[in-house]
Amino acid sequence: MADEQAAAVKPRHRRNVGMTALALGALGVVFGDIGTSPLYALQTVFSADGFAVKATESDVFGVISLVFWTITLVVTIEFVIFIMRADNDGEGGIMALIALVQTAVIKRPRVKPALVAAGLFGVALFFGDGMITPAISVMSAVSGLQVAAPAAAHLVVPITVAVLTGLFMIQRFGTGLVGRLFGPVMVIWFIIIGLAGLLQLTQDASMLKALLPTYAVSFFVNHLGISFIALGSIVLTITGTEALYADMGHFGRPAISRAWFLLVFPTLTLNYMGQGSLILKTPSSISNPFFLLFPNWAQLPMVILATVATVIASQAVISGAFSVAKQATRLGFMPRMTIKQTSNTEIGQVYAPAINWGLFAAVVALVVGFGSSAALASAYGIAVTGTLTIDTILFLVVVRKLWQKPLWLVWLAGIVFLTVNSLFLAANMTKILHGGWFPVAIGVILLTVMLTWNRGRKQVTGIRAEREGSLRDFLHEIETLDPPVTTVPGTAVYLNAHRETAPMALRGAVNFNHAIHEQIVILSIETTKSPFVDDEERLSIDDIGYAGDNIVHLTARLGFKDTPDVPHLLALAKAEGLDAGIDVEHAAYFLSHLDVVPGGPFEMARWRKRIYCALSRNASSPTDYFCLPADRTITVGSQLEL
Repeated sequence: MADEQAAAVKPRHRRNVGMTALALGALGVVFGDIGTSPLYALQTVFSADGFAVKATESDVFGVISLVFWTITLVVTIEFVIFIMRADNDGEGGIMALIALVQTAVIKRPRVKPALVAAGLFGVALFFGDGMITPAISVMSAVSGLQVAAPAAAHLVVPITVAVLTGLFMIQRFGTGLVGRLFGPVMVIWFIIIGLAGLLQLTQDASMLKALLPTYAVSFFVNHLGISFIALGSIVLTITGTEALYADMGHFGRPAISRAWFLLVFPTLTLNYMGQGSLILKTPSSISNPFFLLFPNWAQLPMVILATVATVIASQAVISGAFSVAKQATRLGFMPRMTIKQTSNTEIGQVYAPAINWGLFAAVVALVVGFGSSAALASAYGIAVTGTLTIDTILFLVVVRKLWQKPLWLVWLAGIVFLTVNSLFLAANMTKILHGGWFPVAIGVILLTVMLTWNRGRKQVTGIRAEREGSLRDFLHEIETLDPPVTTVPGTAVYLNAHRETAPMALRGAVNFNHAIHEQIVILSIETTKSPFVDDEERLSIDDIGYAGDNIVHLTARLGFKDTPDVPHLLALAKAEGLDAGIDVEHAAYFLSHLDVVPGGPFEMARWRKRIYCALSRNASSPTDYFCLPADRTITVGSQLEL
């Protein structure tokens, strides 16, 4: 009996160990952003210019109560309990919601494109978040020097730029090695900030009363104008909420939920209450309540730990930007770009050089231009609230259209969640002239680029399909040519966008050279609305109506997070029984390239045509994108007027 009980316990023990490891990993990646918000959130609330949140008992209790219930309603209830249930094959984030909405049946023809456009604006705001988070987080940590060593205050900006430069320079090496250290560091971070708040509360436990919602309601009702504007800064306590959802595919909802409820939520609550207690006791501490929670001897070590924690927070956002860029590219909303896999085991670890250096330039410009974390805070809130509001709208569509939940339930959830999100968004609109214009401008620019690329790509794809013509008809022409086409030794692989059309490069070989290879593989790649596709479901051999056995057509199905590695796909096809005469290892690869220039008759504003053509010219090489061997790849080009 004892042996049977031990045998039953072992699997449960293994599951617990695995869940603990996932929760630890989530602490190092998912919670860095929201976990470093105490560095600047309350300081911004009480120090912001132009409105009178004072260090009085009613104001402090009201603000701390608002902070607690904001985190509870938005992060805990809305996202952790509800929105994280909306996954796309385990993947989360706004791109997953866009993919889910695209599969929904919506009768009104203009509603779905509008929802997708709103989702893309949320993606654009996420990139804006990716620019602001490293700047404000690292600068907030380094600003602790003003408390620990006032004489070094003038070094805050140079040190911040130096730290950020090092952070972006190491991106190309991947985060696998460093990532294993992130979890333990963040555990130490959360324990220390929680203990700091707890020690302050032991001196005066009255701040625990701020957990009652009555203080938040009373503050909001009695100071309507002040509290409304204060919401624009209180929202900084929930920065990183999108990361909880976006990184769900890496760790799973159970691990993230456990880490949140068991460690992150309690320690954040203790720290914010501790800061509130300190402000009430020493009103001058509003200058930097986080670092002033610690004794003098601990302030400099905390500056170092906070800098490490903010680098981790920044890393999570930067990695998320790489992942979102990859997904947007595969779904056709961004031009082809170089995406490098930095890990042999973790598919989520990727590096996008163009995104990396673009973010770096923007981050350094923000640090130098704004000059302080308090000034940057004004630019931060709109990116956060805008993304969260769009997440909520798309989630409600999924609940109604895909989950088929009752309309009254959707309306109830919408009234509660959208009212909260809309209040925060409206409060942040007051910051437009004080830095809030930055994420809005970034969002508008990137949305315009994504919609322009998507529309231009569809038009070019249609024109290309017309030029290529029917593959079946073309193969029939080859069979009936007189004299017959010449056959040359070797295997040729032609990549083609359409399953039913003939590759232009193959047409060129027949029309101009009157020759084809002994073995020909025509490969078409389709991107699904799912993030990943299993190997056994990736490939299919298509019937192309060709009597010979020297030409085969393969269709590869890839998820929008899969890497389009063509040699790997061909090796997989060979292992599954592709014609033994096809030499995958020494095959020549042929690409059909269209040089798109403006000037055609198609319905598209000329300035948008110029944008599309510029993006097309600067897209990454398809040789790199499809992981092709450069010494065996031939590109056949032609021109097209859009």
